[in-house]
Amino acid sequence: MKNIFKFLLLTAISFIAFSCKDADRDPVLGLTTKGTLSASPVTVVLNETTANNSAVTFTWTDPVFTTNIAEYKFLEFGKKGTNFSPSKEVSLPQTQNTFSLTHLEMNNILAALNIAPNQVSQVEVRLKSVVNDVNIFYSDPITLSVTGYMPNPDLIFPKINVPGGYAGAAGYADWNPGNTFNLYSPGKDNKYRGFIYVTNPNSEYKFTINQDWAGDKGDDNTFTGKLLETGEVNCKAASAGTYYIKVDWTGNTYAAMVANIGMVGDATPTGWNTPDTKFVYNPSTKNWEIASIALNTSGIFKFRANDDWAMKFQPATEANGNQVLTSGTSVQTFLSSEGTVSGDPSYKVTVAGNYKVVLDLHNSAYYKLTLTKL
Repeated sequence: MKNIFKFLLLTAISFIAFSCKDADRDPVLGLTTKGTLSASPVTVVLNETTANNSAVTFTWTDPVFTTNIAEYKFLEFGKKGTNFSPSKEVSLPQTQNTFSLTHLEMNNILAALNIAPNQVSQVEVRLKSVVNDVNIFYSDPITLSVTGYMPNPDLIFPKINVPGGYAGAAGYADWNPGNTFNLYSPGKDNKYRGFIYVTNPNSEYKFTINQDWAGDKGDDNTFTGKLLETGEVNCKAASAGTYYIKVDWTGNTYAAMVANIGMVGDATPTGWNTPDTKFVYNPSTKNWEIASIALNTSGIFKFRANDDWAMKFQPATEANGNQVLTSGTSVQTFLSSEGTVSGDPSYKVTVAGNYKVVLDLHNSAYYKLTLTKL
């Protein structure tokens, strides 16, 4: 028994000694020289018309370690003064030391960092080197002065098309998926919504995607809000007017309701009484318009559908009071039934007089309101 114990003890000591010698041969990672980063230019005004052109070119030197070892490299962006929280990373190529970002890519980085467009903002950038997935090394940050732009919502939100026999009278083309009203997906989740205008009762329409007939969908012939791709029939708008439509593309359901929009409030001649002052659809501009309405400065106003409060167009929040509108300046407006409004805010003007009112409802991701003093 004693001999067995001695043998086990010697074996354990030998294993420990061997392990120590093997560990002594492992490389020890140490940083001898920090990486560096530079950019050209450092003052950038981003432009959507040159979205795919280079906006900024970054040049870097890799960090130097005591052991020759490979690392993954990133550009890390953050708003100045936030200590890179939040941050946005862009992966860098392993075999070169220059890299360019386009106007669109830079603008998307600003959006990810919640940096407001159309104003000069200070953005810090640093080289991030990751070794063995756990060791992280940074260069000293550099600062860019960047002016972003408000991206065109028609280009960044998915959409489906609503071709039909009604579309020609609304300023588009009958039964043409590439020239018709669209429904957009603000959540980019295959759920689409938006407005169309129908001139004649019993007009028919369908839903398509990619502005083509491939994969089009229609009613399952029960007219209970179910869609089919094969064996379908045309959907129908029983009466003339404005329709608000919601489509779950993957769930194969849809809903369409009449939503004739009007203006109401004690800033208007009729006050809070019904009927509201109704908008008229203009097929030449593809907008909903009130040609002229007298507004006072003491009252407020909203926009709603069907003389009812279930669907209201309002500012996003009443945190700062009612939104004051400037003549000729377009603002984003929000539909309360879509869950985009906080509280019950209204609009007002500071100069009394007659105004033209225009609602641009072509994109549900960015409804737009413009008042112009006549």
